[in-house]
Amino acid sequence: MNVLVCLRDWIRAERRNQGIEKEPNDKQRLEEIMTSRENLAESSLMHGFAPIDFDYPMQQNVEYCGTHEISYQNVGLVIGITGVVGNSLAETLSSTDTPGGPWKVYGVSRRGKPVCSIAKVRYIQCDVSVSTDVQSKLSTLKDVTHIFWVTSAFDLSTAKCCEINGAMFRNVLNAVIPNAPNVCHICLQTGAMHYMEIQRSIDGKLHVISHDPPFTEDMERLENIHNFYYTLEDVLFDEVSRKPSLTWSIHRPDLIFGFSHHSMLNIVGTLCVYATICKHECIPLIFPGTKAVWDSYSNASDANLVAEHQIWAALGAQGKNKAFNITNGDVFKWKQLWKVLAEQIGVEYVGFDETEKIISLSEMMKDKGTVWEKIVRDNNLISTTLQEVGLWDFADMLLAGGTSRLCSINRSKEHGFFGFRNSINSFIFWIQKAKDNRLIP
Repeated sequence: MNVLVCLRDWIRAERRNQGIEKEPNDKQRLEEIMTSRENLAESSLMHGFAPIDFDYPMQQNVEYCGTHEISYQNVGLVIGITGVVGNSLAETLSSTDTPGGPWKVYGVSRRGKPVCSIAKVRYIQCDVSVSTDVQSKLSTLKDVTHIFWVTSAFDLSTAKCCEINGAMFRNVLNAVIPNAPNVCHICLQTGAMHYMEIQRSIDGKLHVISHDPPFTEDMERLENIHNFYYTLEDVLFDEVSRKPSLTWSIHRPDLIFGFSHHSMLNIVGTLCVYATICKHECIPLIFPGTKAVWDSYSNASDANLVAEHQIWAALGAQGKNKAFNITNGDVFKWKQLWKVLAEQIGVEYVGFDETEKIISLSEMMKDKGTVWEKIVRDNNLISTTLQEVGLWDFADMLLAGGTSRLCSINRSKEHGFFGFRNSINSFIFWIQKAKDNRLIP
């Protein structure tokens, strides 16, 4: 149960009690949502939530579709709309059930409108690393009320990476905030890597510098490292310091389970592609990682849950001006998920073999491009290249580790967010999502 479900169920229950079965029009929905602001505190207590104190201004943003009037209460600008969390935000904000809605949604990505686009989202193709492109395309969005930053230029910790990510974020804020007078909140997504740094030595080995887990939000920043999450936070703090009415929230998911055709952090899609190639070539699904990762406990963050967490923080006073970890609320082992992956794809499962040398997916997949082309063609899948859907370096880095990175989510619960997911069920859900969207057979 989460705050979005809480509000949705309250509205639906009220409609049933009133004997209303048909879908409401936008005017009726607006009246319901306005009323829900007054009643959500009572409803939230009934569902086990801390009371929700809405302190954001209700906006009047009216558009017409023919003779049909659409009244938007808030306008979200999602930077990174085609990523795993961006995709979930697009779907969630576009839903008629979502608190703060009806939402008008702008979605920004470098690639533009994705193949599996969402009808209600206004997609904007924009390279946020180019300030002139950002100014020309985003400065005209004068009705934005909430900014959701869910993108990054990912790399290992380097000064250059910090510079690039900081400039991207600053470009967007500089274009939007001076021109959108109703902007009231910025959601910044970073991650559990806030608490650690991964460095690659000359011999190619990865070395981890980390706080002792479980990670909590009050831990100090690691010293003498280059972490672009710190840079993003500094850009955020500088911006809000100059506009006292502007609130913020920082969201730190761990490994994200979600769906995207194009994302450099889509681990579910990457592993599905690997398993699909194994099935096609009639070879067993070998775990390409270490014994430590195979046996240790890990956290995951469902992309829909992360989206719900951001909307909760953006609307309610409890989530304002704080940083939060956000994970599913349970733990898993890769030995559990690997069997699930094999079952879902229909490939032979083998457990971890300590006698075998650890394989590198980057090495194993480097000549499989034509194999993937055949799989796509034979199964009528969405046209993709192996390079687009297989993030082998990311998978190798993740599965070759051995350092625990469990996160505490007590702060979120203490402030009234009790959403959770079962990580195994989440993994299965996103595998099915990849199938439904024809990313894999």
